[in-house]
Amino acid sequence: MTRLDRYIMRQLALALLAVTVGLAALVWLTQSLRFIELVLDRGLSIWVFLELTGLLLPGFFGMILPITTFVVTLFTYVRLASDRELVVMRAAGLSNWQLTRPAIAVASMAMLACYALNLWITPAAQRSFRDWQFEIRNQMAGLLLQEGVFSSLGADLTVYARHRDRAGHLWGILVHDTREAGAAVTILAEHGRLTITPEGPRVTLLNGQRQQVETVQMPDGTRSLRLSVLSFQENTLDLARATRAEGVRHRNAQERTLGELLHPEEGVSVRDQRRFRAEAHQRLSSPLTAVGLALFALAVALTGQFRRFGGGMRLFLGCAAMVGLLALGLAFGNMAARQHALIPLIWLHALLPGLASAWVLLGAPGVPLRLRRWAG
Repeated sequence: MTRLDRYIMRQLALALLAVTVGLAALVWLTQSLRFIELVLDRGLSIWVFLELTGLLLPGFFGMILPITTFVVTLFTYVRLASDRELVVMRAAGLSNWQLTRPAIAVASMAMLACYALNLWITPAAQRSFRDWQFEIRNQMAGLLLQEGVFSSLGADLTVYARHRDRAGHLWGILVHDTREAGAAVTILAEHGRLTITPEGPRVTLLNGQRQQVETVQMPDGTRSLRLSVLSFQENTLDLARATRAEGVRHRNAQERTLGELLHPEEGVSVRDQRRFRAEAHQRLSSPLTAVGLALFALAVALTGQFRRFGGGMRLFLGCAAMVGLLALGLAFGNMAARQHALIPLIWLHALLPGLASAWVLLGAPGVPLRLRRWAG
């Protein structure tokens, strides 16, 4: 590696690190706003919030690293061209392929990082994240119950307590339970106590009423609504959203390892099997786009006629083409998840832009020189 290679590579690596970390921090900030309520209104500690949202970062890095590799490569080489540094390097006898070596080396490191993220780190982080969510919604539902607040434990259970002490005793309780479709129940109780069981948190209600609106059949054939009121001295309410049959949480495609995606367990639906196989191929092919997009950026920056002032149009066209390629990648992934015969489109999207860009960097062999000059 020559001194010029190290010079360009240092600029690429530092810019890639700064842009990737900054963009990931921005995406993390926007996504973590969904969970800030757990700290402000539900009483969870800031460390739980940071650990929960930090588990999202590996997925962000794996998603944006090929994009930032393209952006950094394109802007760095366009800047070198505008500063006349590429002119000096070419005058020293460097060819296009010699100028691409630093970018290919940085893109290769980005590709290896994407493979580590896609195959090991991100699935483990997603699995831990989903486990945290499951525990908060079920086993830790008692922590989400705050005094003087209508606490929604999911979309189908609302609990209000006028006062709660540290021992778990509650006073002035109102519960609205819609977990059974068509059988909404409202419970009022003077006081109660919160207990944590292996199956999840439970509230023992004392001295209250259970009210339910029922649909009854009248003698003339019409239907009418009737309020059913049941007074009780003691009643138990399960706060866990999961039923006993849902004790084992279903894992989605993002949580599974590559082997589990290619060879799922028995009982998985055909639709999920298709989605799992498409996810496996995307994990194996998407890191290649880091090198492919870097070659595409090099083809945009190093080819074409030299212009004395600026390269704004070249930057705009390159970014627009990159956005189009990303849109095609999303479309191909969705299509392959529905039909296995379209899985080769995933690999075509990962390999074709890089191969076409390498062909352009080689001087487009096989194309007449006059046509190449016109295209440049």
